[in-house]
Amino acid sequence: MINIDLIAGARPNFMKISPIIDAITAAAGEGKAITFRLIHTGQHYDKNMSGSFFEQLGIPEPDVNLGAGGGTQAEQTAAIMIGYEKLLMEGEKPNLCLVVGDVTSTMACTITAQKLHVKVAHVEAGIRSGDWSMPEEINRMVTDSITNYFFTTSEVANESLRKAGVEEDRIFYVGNTMIDTLIKHRPRFQKPEVWDTIGLEKGKYIVMTLHRPANVDQEEKLKELIQEIIDHSGGLPLIFPVHPRTKKMLQNLGISHDRLHMIDPLGYLEFNYLVESAKAVVTDSGGITEETTVMGIPCMTLRDNTERPETITEGTNELLGTDPKAIKPAMEKLFSGNWKQGQVPHLWDGETAKRIVEILLQKLG
Repeated sequence: MINIDLIAGARPNFMKISPIIDAITAAAGEGKAITFRLIHTGQHYDKNMSGSFFEQLGIPEPDVNLGAGGGTQAEQTAAIMIGYEKLLMEGEKPNLCLVVGDVTSTMACTITAQKLHVKVAHVEAGIRSGDWSMPEEINRMVTDSITNYFFTTSEVANESLRKAGVEEDRIFYVGNTMIDTLIKHRPRFQKPEVWDTIGLEKGKYIVMTLHRPANVDQEEKLKELIQEIIDHSGGLPLIFPVHPRTKKMLQNLGISHDRLHMIDPLGYLEFNYLVESAKAVVTDSGGITEETTVMGIPCMTLRDNTERPETITEGTNELLGTDPKAIKPAMEKLFSGNWKQGQVPHLWDGETAKRIVEILLQKLG
């Protein structure tokens, strides 16, 4: 029997792991000797991760919660390592520890597993932004330096692993599990309350999300950024799901406009309903750029670099940088109808998790 620990620390991790759970369950149903336990490190305590979140995406409740939330980067890393080590030493060790993405839990559990001679598979391996000021970049680099099996989303990721000296027979180009989740749930997207409250129409509003320190922590710059978006968004409503904390800060800065609608953060099905029908999305998130690429929605990324270049070279995403002055020309391009069409990257087809499980059965069986 192949026993796999699936590690999730934050909300996006569960969405990337959900299709892998489905694929393992399906393989076990066909009589394959494979099983898993779902481990939530507790890294992000998020009230939106209540039972309804798991229910909405059909994810089972975690088998184990390490409860390692809060604290500084180092405190959190240490708490996760101590919790996971204890778990591994108490019972029978798994054949594999599978980690996804680039959160602290990914790195912490990888180190812990390897020191106890448990092999590691990294889903979304080889992704790089080149920006060492981002904690996620450090997490990716450390994880990939001690991973056994690398599951990648793009040829760019494969190339960065080859450059780092990873042997070809450990790199598996399988696609993107986040897109498995998107494709599975797309028919079930739910209209959020704001749709009827404001009277939104398809293609006649813009969705915004901002959370990175480079954009949010410098108050004057943030004010200028949002003002530029308001001024050049063609008179359309701007839907801005925002944490209450950020909302308060924005209001204190005097940021308000009758077209700027700051709403509470939305669930996965509601948020993507909005994205799918938007004129465009303005964001500083990495994951959203993948979803807009698959749904064919123009996306403007307010960052100086991206770890997902395929959303730009193949998809509908453009990297604008963090200078507010970049908003106007991008909006002009959008409203003149000259935004690129884009295409869906190779293997982003909803079958990624199935490929991962087939490879694991082959390698560990």
